[in-house]
Amino acid sequence: MIKRKALSISLKIAIGFLIILSSFVSGWSTTSEGDLPSKTAVILHAINNQLVVPDEQLTPPSFLTGSNSAGGVAFEQESLQIPVSDGSVLPGRMHKPVDAQDAPVIVYYHGGAFMEGYGNIDTHDNIARAIAYRSNAIVISVGYRLAPEHIFPKAVDDSYDALIWAYEQAEEFGGSQEKMIVAGDSAGGNLATVTAMKARNEGGPELQAQLLYYPLTTFHDRPLDTRDKYAEGGYLLSRTVMEKARDSYTPGEEMWENPYVSPLDEGVAEDLPPAFIATAEFDPLRDEGELYAHKLNEEEVPVEAIRYEGVMHGFLSFYEVLATGRHALDDSVEFLDRTLNDEQMMATGFRIIERAQPSGMERIREETEAHMAAVYLLGLHVQRQFQQWVETSMLAESEDE
Repeated sequence: MIKRKALSISLKIAIGFLIILSSFVSGWSTTSEGDLPSKTAVILHAINNQLVVPDEQLTPPSFLTGSNSAGGVAFEQESLQIPVSDGSVLPGRMHKPVDAQDAPVIVYYHGGAFMEGYGNIDTHDNIARAIAYRSNAIVISVGYRLAPEHIFPKAVDDSYDALIWAYEQAEEFGGSQEKMIVAGDSAGGNLATVTAMKARNEGGPELQAQLLYYPLTTFHDRPLDTRDKYAEGGYLLSRTVMEKARDSYTPGEEMWENPYVSPLDEGVAEDLPPAFIATAEFDPLRDEGELYAHKLNEEEVPVEAIRYEGVMHGFLSFYEVLATGRHALDDSVEFLDRTLNDEQMMATGFRIIERAQPSGMERIREETEAHMAAVYLLGLHVQRQFQQWVETSMLAESEDE
């Protein structure tokens, strides 16, 4: 009888705890802009409330990171020194299959608002590594120089010089000069597509594709709904950061009219390589990424654009824990495979594809992991409150003495 009562009490406590936990997660998921999936809400709550402070702005919190597998293919990593035209040397990093032969070469430009302290080859190494593993390509990350010390066009020049260097070294690395690709996320997406423009304009390497993840495509003050709706700071990219980036990277307004700054408004897309463009539902940059996809299509550049529902700007950095991040990586690599194999890219013609949130068992797993993470966050909160109470009590005692 006593055991039954104890079991009943324990069960009631567990149910009560689950109800309370679910109410917390539900509260984090409810925003004025719409309801967030639980996993997205938990990640944003952790970062926005500094319960978990990443080393850099877009680095996944350590309690949410998982392992990465090469899928049975042996890979190696190498630090690089990339010489550029002004005599400087840029840091770089290469991920490649150990026995690479005639492999595609992807030159990757990291995100981070063009500014020092917001992103580098270390903070975005997981993305470069994941693309290499999924595509069996050689991926070279470029540590281009950053504002405010280095303003436009330094990052563009560095990006293009790095492409030239990668092209010249391709065969030595086990790659193919006939399979050159540029890729990047956010600010890096901007650099990837303008590097493709520069290569076209200056007779540089012929590129086979460009992979653009939630790219910044215009510095102009265009009336874009998503810039207004999602830029208040809750979705990892705020209006404050965007304005700071613009002031730091392009301090002169005349710079915004350069096609290598605002490819959406000022650039000519004709003869650019086929493009994959990923946008995120809760992202200030969503509209301009999709408008750029329309621009490419109108100027007869093959393009596949996918909007990923339920995620925020920078979601690819969290692919270890967000299934949607893994889907975006897989979609981009599938696009690349079709492009390199000269297959028809979109049988139905151009459109913005809306990739729905995970469903079925994948959705159950996401919800379970989200609630487990919420338990961790609540524990952190209690721990910090207790520490503050102890510190306050000790301070009060010392003052009384």
